[in-house]
Amino acid sequence: MAAKVRIPTPLRKLTNDEEVVEVNPGTIAGTIAELQARFPGIKERLLDENGGVRRFVNVYVNEEDIRFLQNQDTPVKDGDEISIIPAIAGG
Repeated sequence: MAAKVRIPTPLRKLTNDEEVVEVNPGTIAGTIAELQARFPGIKERLLDENGGVRRFVNVYVNEEDIRFLQNQDTPVKDGDEISIIPAIAGG
């Protein structure tokens, strides 16, 4: 088993147009590291210079915002679904 990461359209050019990528269980930090190893350049889109998730990027595990869980220490288990959702600016 694995966890699934839903890749938003703006980042798919980095994942060879893959919409869903399977990753090993662990934590969100581990998931981001695994994505970076497989798709170089994706980490800079997700994390700021301090290593935190960018303000305009929302990461959900099973529809729960990691900011209200344990941020990058949030556990990722087999079968979990991780969604990366860039915030859309505008009004």
